[in-house]
Amino acid sequence: MKKKIAIIGAGIGGLTLANLLKTNSNFEFVVYEKEDVLNLEEGYGIQLSVNSVSTLNKIGFDQLNKNDKYHPSKLDFYSINYNKICDLDLTKFNFENIQYTTIKRSILINFLKEKLFSNSLMFRKKINKVEEIDEKVNIHFIDGSTDTVDYLIISDGVFSNTKSIIEKNFFKPNYHGAIAIRSQVRVEDISNFNSNNVSLIMGTDAHLVLYPVNKQKEINLVCIIRKKLEDNNSIKVILENSILKENKNLVNLFQGELKSWPIYTSSKPIKSIYKNVLYIGDAFYTFLPTMAQGASQSIEAASEIFKLISDNNKDLQNKYFKKRLERTNLINKRSKINYFGFHIANPLLKILRIFFLKRLVRNKNFIQNYLGKIYQ
Repeated sequence: MKKKIAIIGAGIGGLTLANLLKTNSNFEFVVYEKEDVLNLEEGYGIQLSVNSVSTLNKIGFDQLNKNDKYHPSKLDFYSINYNKICDLDLTKFNFENIQYTTIKRSILINFLKEKLFSNSLMFRKKINKVEEIDEKVNIHFIDGSTDTVDYLIISDGVFSNTKSIIEKNFFKPNYHGAIAIRSQVRVEDISNFNSNNVSLIMGTDAHLVLYPVNKQKEINLVCIIRKKLEDNNSIKVILENSILKENKNLVNLFQGELKSWPIYTSSKPIKSIYKNVLYIGDAFYTFLPTMAQGASQSIEAASEIFKLISDNNKDLQNKYFKKRLERTNLINKRSKINYFGFHIANPLLKILRIFFLKRLVRNKNFIQNYLGKIYQ
């Protein structure tokens, strides 16, 4: 008898799991999305390390138009005044046909959406109540409809209201004392950086990341700035008091449309009170963005769930949670180290940062331990 899986949230993790389930005829599945449509307008970029690209290739990602994605070969480190410190070879983590990839989020979402049957994705669906009876999960929606499934996968993001409903406990993410600002940049405005690579520019209590998202060299910009939540200054004022205060010439990077939001992280990963309910992506745990692993970990988790369900594992929830917890703790530690290192304010510590970075990027054992364990 076929297993039925319901997925709440049509983000990268949820849609990836749906596509994996589609490859196995033993499963029925449906993706429930609270919004009216999927947002395919925004063109902001994401980075995908090989641990996630290998999963995406199983559902045809390697056949996606090559012009719609990019494979940077290096990560360049810069100080805020344009001085290049060193670079890291990203190709050492690659395998044949599995490469570190940058892409527009909207392109990836559309790719995942288009591979699903139209009746596999239902919009304007919000959960009202969940109960587990006889190893089945009964889902009640606000519109009065219901569904009964074998597994319920929650993938509705950092502000998951579904989690609070299911666990009968209020969950609130933690503000991490910083905001993110995103924009798209013209190649001619980044003449001080190599447009073929990922560029990481480190300032005082702030850092910027630039990278191409396709073969047309459309450039994604994201910067993280430490900021108190109660400060209600405009994006322009925040930039003038931080990044542009250190290097006014960076103003060219912020001529396009700017989008900003506060950075939140989770208090801790969660295991559901119901054994057939699993959390994925930001609903499981929201990372700091300083390892660029948000999308990759959502995809990786989808692959783990798919394998456990396919193997008909009797202890599915505990095995999934144990592995996710180990990965989450590892990446969380690395993310916090990066967050500290990228935002150093003390002049002496900045000199030491340069000294150590130049040596660490050439240390094969360190790179394999620090990044290889995550990227691969």
